[in-house]
Amino acid sequence: MLDRCGTANEWWRGAVIYQIYPRSFADSNGDGVGDLPGVTAHLDHVARLGVDAIWLCPVFTSPQRDFGYDVADHTAIDPIFGTMDDFDAMIARAHALGLRVLIDQVWSHTSDKHSWFTQSRVSRTNPAADWYVWADASADGTPPNNWLSVFGGAAWTWEPRRRQYYLHHFLSHQPQLNLHNAEVQDALLETGRFWLDRGVDGFRLDAIDFFTHDPALRSNPAVPPGRPAPAKLFGQQVHLHDMMQPQTHGFLARIRELTDAYPGAVALGEVSSQDGAFDRCRGYSSGTDKLHMAYSLRATRQDFTWAGMRGLVEEAAGQGGWLCWSLSNHDVERAISRWNPQPDDAPDPCFAQLLMALQLSIRGSVVVYQGEELGLTEVQLTADQLRDPFGIAYWPEFRGRDGSRTPMPWAQSADGGGFTTGTPWLPLPHAHLRLAVDAQERDPGAMLHAWRRVLAYRRAHPALVTGGLRLLDLAEPLLGFVREDEEEQVVCLFNLSADVMAVPQALGVGPHVLGPYGTSFTAMPVGHVMAREFASA
Repeated sequence: MLDRCGTANEWWRGAVIYQIYPRSFADSNGDGVGDLPGVTAHLDHVARLGVDAIWLCPVFTSPQRDFGYDVADHTAIDPIFGTMDDFDAMIARAHALGLRVLIDQVWSHTSDKHSWFTQSRVSRTNPAADWYVWADASADGTPPNNWLSVFGGAAWTWEPRRRQYYLHHFLSHQPQLNLHNAEVQDALLETGRFWLDRGVDGFRLDAIDFFTHDPALRSNPAVPPGRPAPAKLFGQQVHLHDMMQPQTHGFLARIRELTDAYPGAVALGEVSSQDGAFDRCRGYSSGTDKLHMAYSLRATRQDFTWAGMRGLVEEAAGQGGWLCWSLSNHDVERAISRWNPQPDDAPDPCFAQLLMALQLSIRGSVVVYQGEELGLTEVQLTADQLRDPFGIAYWPEFRGRDGSRTPMPWAQSADGGGFTTGTPWLPLPHAHLRLAVDAQERDPGAMLHAWRRVLAYRRAHPALVTGGLRLLDLAEPLLGFVREDEEEQVVCLFNLSADVMAVPQALGVGPHVLGPYGTSFTAMPVGHVMAREFASA
């Protein structure tokens, strides 16, 4: 059983974390929606991969307008996912398997059904009156400034009971908490303490760039003229005042103080894709009074080019803080489809393995999104199949997030793919059934086994987990770097093309040949040369 208070309190440094989107992981009761007993029943699969922890997306009481990211009660389990006993059983099973558990904490905003907001909206003088961001209308009745919602339209909604507007960075049903108010911070930290006392090992903190805003409510400037209007208007502004404010660091220090009271507990922050994202990741995770680590959606916005991938490696080599790498998640198109070099064809399995090897070898911690280990592709849904309000609003220019949230295929021949005995909340395509867990278990050459092999190789070589990173001077399309610590160095080489490439000698390794999208790792004691120990097809 896992001893959270035992050794390796810096277990997170270089950890591999498996993200579970519970609605789509496994359904135990046949209602078509994944749940906590379903998660518990399949944790053995996660543990066999060789990861260190899971990140569980929200299971809290919610109207589910944004599928759990609109929290109505921070310390209660939504019945759609089960009970508190089910949650406790999931924690116990994870710990018995040696997996730590991080849970989502949505502390930027709440649901408009949260008791805090239902009180705050009543008047300007009630005890929770200043718990959300309220502002008077402009003289002509329009919102107080030009801030825009990520999900479209103005970031302000009129509340007739207060005769004021409230701020919402996402849906109008997700009012923004006023984190400049110490009482609000206190209340949120108490909810975090509740879950730490329950046995969780830390938090993934949603949307930390949106924690604080400019108290003067100054309007944002427009982006420089001359480029076409984007489909999503949020991209029309330079976000100087509505997000990414320096006051956020004060709240992060309080979060760190909370987790430090629980040995081994950690905080992982999600950073937006706005300019300077990786610098903010480092700033949010530098020193002992900030978060332990942070990842940015910027990595998912990068093009798959030699320059683009080299740029990500350069960011990983940067000093300060501790970066985490998430290339696919519940908010973005799956990387294997997003970066597919042949978009009209099915992704090359070698390309999928290349992405895996690259993610698992650059410096930092790693988040693996459920289904990545199977090589799942993005599902192209029709307009009538969408459930995501973001996608519905912007269809067809932006198809939303549902394509990456379709159910996990567990059994190739079972009704509902082993995910459910009922009708799944999102379609499970036939192409994914062919990649089901049970089918891949029977195929030694399947993607699932490749993930297990590379994760085992990573664990066997500490330089890949916590060592430094040094780029090699290789010409396009070859990319290479060295991971090294005091005892060992691992030379990591990648062919980013569909051609067979000759690799020149690098640090005594080679010369040799890499096949299409080929990868090779060579481990050696410092100052010595050894034969290659791992190579992809």
